Amino acid sequence: MRQAVSDETDSSPFPPTIPPAPAVATWAFGWFVGLGVVSLIVLAAFGVEGDDYTIAELGFATLAGYVVFGAALWFTSNRHGSGDLAADYAVGFRPVDLVGLPVGALAQLLLIPALYAPLRAVWPDTFSQAELEERAQSLADKAGGFSTVLLVLLVVVAAPVVEEVVYRGLLQRSLRGRLGAAASFLVVAVLFTLVHLSPVEYPGLFAVALVFGAGVLVTGRLGWSLFAHAAFNLTGVVMVLR
Repeated sequence: MRQAVSDETDSSPFPPTIPPAPAVATWAFGWFVGLGVVSLIVLAAFGVEGDDYTIAELGFATLAGYVVFGAALWFTSNRHGSGDLAADYAVGFRPVDLVGLPVGALAQLLLIPALYAPLRAVWPDTFSQAELEERAQSLADKAGGFSTVLLVLLVVVAAPVVEEVVYRGLLQRSLRGRLGAAASFLVVAVLFTLVHLSPVEYPGLFAVALVFGAGVLVTGRLGWSLFAHAAFNLTGVVMVLR
């Protein structure tokens, strides 16, 4: 196992342990191979065509992609970091991080509506509530009984954990050593927004990416951003399921 690598020019109390190049390569492999190729193969094995999948099928496909991402993170930690996953990816919690719960919920209830109100006034069709909720509503329409529980686990637990570890724990901290705190914070927020492949959601995604990234920027750990991300997603799920 290699010794952890950190950038000597980073004088922050939370220096990165994974160099930028391996960090970006890990993200690219996990995204394109895991959530791209592997997830599509699983859906194809179920005989899924287009968006005609069940919540269970989507859950299996997404989980397969996350397993690939997890393997890539483990490899990078052992090859280019300290081998301590918690240290390399800023996985840590303190009681104060629970403040992320109300922050995430308020971001969904107040920040997103306030952000889209002026956009909707200028482009009412493009940024209508129906357009904004289309993806979430399509999943909610497939839910019912156990599949509702599975949807909540997928959206409120699995997605926030994987996305925060990858985007904030891996990329934001690694790029900080090369770009600095502010630039890495903004670059990762943009990347997080774009990979969701939903232009109508881009303004809101970028705004909440800044909210999530601020947690790691300030505390140096993922606890705050994980709670905020989970609460944001949970609030959104409740809104479309009601």
